[in-house]
Amino acid sequence: MLSLSVASPSTSTICFIQNPSPFKSSFNGIQLRRPATCSIPLAKRTASVPVVMMSKRVEELKEIRQMTTEQINEEVVDLKGELIMLNLQKSARNEFKSSEFRRMRKRIARMLTVKREREVEEGINKRLSRKLDKKWKKSIVVRPPPSLKKLREEEAAADAAEAEKNA
Repeated sequence: MLSLSVASPSTSTICFIQNPSPFKSSFNGIQLRRPATCSIPLAKRTASVPVVMMSKRVEELKEIRQMTTEQINEEVVDLKGELIMLNLQKSARNEFKSSEFRRMRKRIARMLTVKREREVEEGINKRLSRKLDKKWKKSIVVRPPPSLKKLREEEAAADAAEAEKNA
């Protein structure tokens, strides 16, 4: 069965719509599964799930947007240091989580995106932004990443515990 519908007299578009059975496919009459319907009434469904969970990415973006630009810069430096540490672990064939590479790169990209959004809101054009980035990168003081600091503190605590046992 074909039906003819015309959108309006001013436009000359004509649509041919075929009206087969809504749950049949065109392949030898194979019946498709019906859409899943929920047997729980709507009133009970909304009452049982009062809070909608947000994805981790949305939560992370909210967290990043609450940071100041200086905090974002510090975090980017720390994450890049962590990325270097992961590369060192990989090259030394130590155990590491390979998913951390992608997670860190994505987090750095999100932070730099938020930073650039703020620059656009302030009216800073792309050329000036690149110039400011070069100055910022030159002013970065190389420091060990937080994971290395934490590792050193743990080693110092372990050494102190051993020295205390031996004394």
